[in-house]
This record gives sequence, structure tokens and C-alpha cells, in this order.
Amino acid sequence: MIDDQKAVARACLAAAEGDTMIFPEIVGALIAAGFESYAVDLRRATATYYLPDGDSLELPSHRVATDIAPAFDIGRLKAAIREAQQQVPGYTYRGFCETAAAAGCAGYIVSFPGRRALYFGRTAETHVELFPGS
Repeated sequence: MIDDQKAVARACLAAAEGDTMIFPEIVGALIAAGFESYAVDLRRATATYYLPDGDSLELPSHRVATDIAPAFDIGRLKAAIREAQQQVPGYTYRGFCETAAAAGCAGYIVSFPGRRALYFGRTAETHVELFPGS
């Protein structure tokens, strides 16, 4: 992985956490830099960015203050995803992560070629969310 790719990953994480770029913009920047996916681990407070050759970069991310609920509430998670997609007034990425944790989401993986995100709970329950328009 070259330094420019690392810089893009760092900038995208900072932009997400600072609410200065929205999801489609972040995805576009990461794809343009050659990434194929990323994973966010809410338990460990990390974000890992993956290249097609298997190389990866793990970065520290913000730690959620909310305990990750033991039960996976897909309805509550879907509502949080819809708020993010619609950029409802007051939406923040950090707020999304707090709501996701309260809904039992332990993390998620975003696949660019698959055009989807896979959210998972503590018991390995999952929810697959296709990118809008997919």
C-alpha cells in the first residue's frame, strides 16, 4: 500500500467522523484510491481498509459510548441506515454508530464490488444492505 492510499483512508475516516463527507463521496474516494472494501469494528474502535491484493490498513476510530446490545434489532438498525441515506436533519456518523450499537450491531463490512454493506451482531446475526440503486 502506498502512502497516498493510506492518506486517502485516513482522510475518509476523518471525514466520516467529522461529518464533512457523506457515504457515497467516501466510497467514491476509496474506490478511486484502489480500495475494494472496508470494515468497522465498533467493539475494538477500528476501521480497516482493504486492497484487492490483500494488503490492509487498520486505523483507530472513535469509541462508541453505548454498550453493544446483546440482541440484534434489525428494525432499529434499518431505521438508522435510512436516516443516514436520507441525511435527515441532525444526522451524524457518530450518532449512527451509537444507534447501531444500541441495536446490537457490533460492526459492519462495506464491499464496493458487491455494492453492499453487511452489518453483524454479537451473535453473528447479519443484515445485508444493498447500496441505493443496486
